[in-house]
Amino acid sequence: METLEFKIRIKAPVDKVWSVLWNDDTYKVWTGVFCEGSYAVSDWNEGDKIHFMSPGGEGMNSVIETKIPNEYMAFKHIGEIKDFKELPLNEETKKWSGAMETYRLTADDEFTDLVVQVDVIEKHLDYFKEVFPGALERIKDLSEKN
Repeated sequence: METLEFKIRIKAPVDKVWSVLWNDDTYKVWTGVFCEGSYAVSDWNEGDKIHFMSPGGEGMNSVIETKIPNEYMAFKHIGEIKDFKELPLNEETKKWSGAMETYRLTADDEFTDLVVQVDVIEKHLDYFKEVFPGALERIKDLSEKN
């Protein structure tokens, strides 16, 4: 597994960027880069389960490992979801179960620096390298709107 890092500088206050990241409406917009219509099922509290879903009922079940509002969010990915149900771990999911995905926000004058780190297995490296920058551009666009 490899950890990829993506960065973007956004001309918006840190609380606005945080809101864009985790508000249901804007979350659906920026994650649409990965899968149109994707959404999350969560109360967004540290320690809680979160389901990252596609409209067809497939996705990932994860845990919000750390949440520091306006600063840091960390997800630990556990396993797959099919037909809206968590699946038991199999040999394929064991390869990535425990993978982390983190979002760090740093305020700097009128800018916010967003750094995302995501653990990725080899077969998905090229996909994430190609698609994740587009997600960050959507976050930037949404955050910089008045």
